[in-house]
Amino acid sequence: MTTFADAAVARLDGDERVIVETAAGFAAKKLAPFALEWDASNHFPVDELREASELGMGAIYCAEDAGGSGLRRLDGVRIFEQLAYADPAVASFLSIHNMCTWMVDKYGTDDQRSTWVPRLATMETVASYCLTEPGAGSDAAALATRAERSGDEYVLTGVKQFISGAGSSDLYVIMARTGEAGAKGISTFLVEKGSPGLSFGAQEHKMGWHAQPTAQVILDEVRVPAGNLLGGTEGIGFGIAMNGLNGGRINIAASSLGGAQAAFDKAAAYVASRRAFGNALIDEPTIRFTLADMATSLQASRLMLWQAASALDDDAPDKVEQCAMAKRFVTDTCYEVADQALQLHGGYGYLTEYGIEKIVRDLRVHRILEGTNEIMRVVLGRSIATRYRDS
Repeated sequence: MTTFADAAVARLDGDERVIVETAAGFAAKKLAPFALEWDASNHFPVDELREASELGMGAIYCAEDAGGSGLRRLDGVRIFEQLAYADPAVASFLSIHNMCTWMVDKYGTDDQRSTWVPRLATMETVASYCLTEPGAGSDAAALATRAERSGDEYVLTGVKQFISGAGSSDLYVIMARTGEAGAKGISTFLVEKGSPGLSFGAQEHKMGWHAQPTAQVILDEVRVPAGNLLGGTEGIGFGIAMNGLNGGRINIAASSLGGAQAAFDKAAAYVASRRAFGNALIDEPTIRFTLADMATSLQASRLMLWQAASALDDDAPDKVEQCAMAKRFVTDTCYEVADQALQLHGGYGYLTEYGIEKIVRDLRVHRILEGTNEIMRVVLGRSIATRYRDS
């Protein structure tokens, strides 16, 4: 059986197809058989993540001279789609780790790159991204965590909220205020687990994403060497954080696409085998219409996502808008596809053993994180207003 997703992969060139097939093979063997078990037990599969890094998935689009894989963003979103087909929660965490690794590779000093990127690439060091705070979610420029210079160190005080990997990760990429109010006063720091004063809140009980831990990161006068200021310059942290999110947004969208594709395939197979009123459900016109709309939504999502990734690769003038548009459209649309797949299963879709309800739970948060979809509309609306006002 060849799906629309398979047909899209078949049209790739040889190297591109090998990258996708390698990710798909790893996901099918190392993630998919255990996804429901990890979800039920809240197990964080660090060993499997490190196995993924052996295939180059710990630093996908980082430079090869520092230990990265040197691939494109376009390759990255295709990889994350395949991983999320097996387990969206695990794929999403790996996307966050890659975002952190890229930030160090892109903005780090020579010493920071040579120290951290090789360890992040192998996932000997696992990283978490720390921007959101209890009082500063969508308004990230209003963050209150402070970093005060003290001789050859910085002293960090504050709380970060909803941090994936908190308590388990080895390195925390933390945005903190070193200067004036607003975006220009924010800097980025690399804080190691085990630093005195660094602690973590209780693990959050979440609707989905059970296979990755989420908690507060608490900084109580945490001292870090001045050399841990990412890029060696104060005041550039907000730009670092936002540029990191461009890639994070399309990666999370790719994770939505992979999960939704899996849900669609399960639903199509189910209605093909299920009989009602003397016929297979798939022979009912309304069922076919539903599947047709779902397949169209998936294909539109894939094309938009690939275009946004290419815009980021090409450093296109509209890359921010392209990534925001893809994040908004793909995460909304693919959540709807997953929910419709559950509906097609009827009561069975609500049972954990079929795996559909897990996908729905995991995909729901994608519409919130890496910038809520309402914020994506703000980004796009501002761009549209500026373009037409100035024309």
